Amino acid sequence: MRLLRLARLYPLLAGGVLATIAVTLLSLAGLHDAGRWIATVAVGVVIAITAWDMVRDILRAHFGLDILALIAMVATLLVGEYIASLVIVLMLSGGEALEDYASRRAARDLTALLDRSPQTAHVVENGTDASTRDVPVGEVVPDMELLVRPSEIVPVDAVLLSERASFDESSLTGESLPVSRVAGEEVLSGVVNGSNAVRVRALRHSADSQYQQIVALVHEAQQSKAPTVRLADRFAVPFTLVSLLIAGVAWWIAGDPLRFAQVLVLATPCPLLIAAPVAFLGGLSRSAKEGVIVKGGGVIEQLARVRSAAFDKTGTLTQGRPELVEVRAADGMDADEVLRFAASAEQYSSHVLAEGVRRAAVDRGLRLAPAAFAEEIATNGVTATIEGRAVVVGKPAYVASLAPDTRRTELVSGQLAAYVAIDGRFAGALVLADAVRPEAAAVVAGLRARGVGRIAMLTGDTEATAAAIAAPLGVTEVHAELLPAQKVTLAAEMAPRPLLMVGDGVNDAPVLAAADVGVAMGARGSTAAGEAADAVVLKDSLLPVLRAVEIGRHTLQVAYAAIWIGIVLSVGLMLIAATGVIPAVAGAFIQELVDLATILYALRALTGPKPRRGAYSATRAAMSCR
Repeated sequence: MRLLRLARLYPLLAGGVLATIAVTLLSLAGLHDAGRWIATVAVGVVIAITAWDMVRDILRAHFGLDILALIAMVATLLVGEYIASLVIVLMLSGGEALEDYASRRAARDLTALLDRSPQTAHVVENGTDASTRDVPVGEVVPDMELLVRPSEIVPVDAVLLSERASFDESSLTGESLPVSRVAGEEVLSGVVNGSNAVRVRALRHSADSQYQQIVALVHEAQQSKAPTVRLADRFAVPFTLVSLLIAGVAWWIAGDPLRFAQVLVLATPCPLLIAAPVAFLGGLSRSAKEGVIVKGGGVIEQLARVRSAAFDKTGTLTQGRPELVEVRAADGMDADEVLRFAASAEQYSSHVLAEGVRRAAVDRGLRLAPAAFAEEIATNGVTATIEGRAVVVGKPAYVASLAPDTRRTELVSGQLAAYVAIDGRFAGALVLADAVRPEAAAVVAGLRARGVGRIAMLTGDTEATAAAIAAPLGVTEVHAELLPAQKVTLAAEMAPRPLLMVGDGVNDAPVLAAADVGVAMGARGSTAAGEAADAVVLKDSLLPVLRAVEIGRHTLQVAYAAIWIGIVLSVGLMLIAATGVIPAVAGAFIQELVDLATILYALRALTGPKPRRGAYSATRAAMSCR
């Protein structure tokens, strides 16, 4: 049964094997004419298919390497080396099977994510664990109560209802130790429950949950085409011309067309066509293992060539969890009332500061009120009608446009402020502090050490706050108080290229899409940023950004090295075959060994680059101190 399945998957390989066995047996029995006819028909079918594919490629303005295999098959048939022609068929069709195997091996970390995708959820009915019904995970809606059994995967993002639980979050964060959660805390889809059954309340639909978004990214990465066509094209014409030249000269010197065939069987293009895609798949898989989902081989190549980098500030260079440190109420205003109104309005904001304001109000026991009207102006702030009063929370310039008596408050390094106006009058400022990521300085230094000469901060925050964060990180170029369109304009003008842009919020989506390589901080970042980005960091850390650049460079080096290994070995063997010491059949088998050598070398991309000393070591040390 397994052989039949393989035959259906690879019909040309199966047909080639059967034809080779038949021709070999007929030759041993002395029935050479019958064997020649079978070989001619079998190889003729492959020649026709290859020629048709080649014509279609030429019509698309793509000159491929199949012409060498086509000429080799025709030449071996014409000179009577029909067993050699069958070996070439086996080599070409076997190369497809070998590429599939190597590709699966290279993409195993990506595939593992897909294989773990939850399919069903246990919906609790009548409030008892004993009464549950299984539904497809796509039918789960927010507020559904679910039961997660021991060692099961949490199907959607949810809030823990049980008093306490332990989860394995390694598939999302890379954290090897189980993480404890208490009632009320959020549990992300894709994490594995511990030894006790727990109840959770669904927060989001399946498509909007963390793990399903990662799975969607993986699908996109797997379906994308690596830039192997571009790589192969750079070598296709010269390699073809050199091969034909060596074969032609050998024929001319020997005066025997057999010599032409003996040379060309060693010029088949499998090393160029297979080694590069295997290397890029290995790079994609290695990136996933390091906590970065890269959307295709083209992104890997761009990462390898990055020369400039730009970072958002909040949630990217900083930890993105601002904590309220002070409420500076205006004269005649009560601090708790200012905070309560501001937090009530911030219920309708997706900005990272909003969470800190809401959390502070809840911690102080303040009752948040619903809004009769609420609107968020991206990157500026939110306006809402709370208990009949007009509340505005946001940047000083935006609040001042609605409350002219607004005045800026003094901030120290690392602090930022949300300004509040109530009924058209300035009500005060909420001072928050967002700690810098401990690994940020080392990542910036690591990028510089790897040839990224220009590093900038693009942020919507004030100049003073941005400069205070950038200085200790070694970022000397700061662009502050930017709107999304201004970020895009600055990114378009930055040189040298390619440009790497790292961000996390909804307002970063346009610039991530505009950059040569957009990287979204996906651990707590927005869905919009993840969709616009070329790569998504799954861990709550900047370290994978540096590793992605390293992996990109290592992958490109491995791909080129694998191609050159194939070219050098093939050309060297062709020169030897030109002397007539390598029979056509032996040459075809030797070329298969060349294919194997290049593919095995291409799999080195799976190991990734060795961590460099210096900045990388400092980064690891910083991470260990968190």
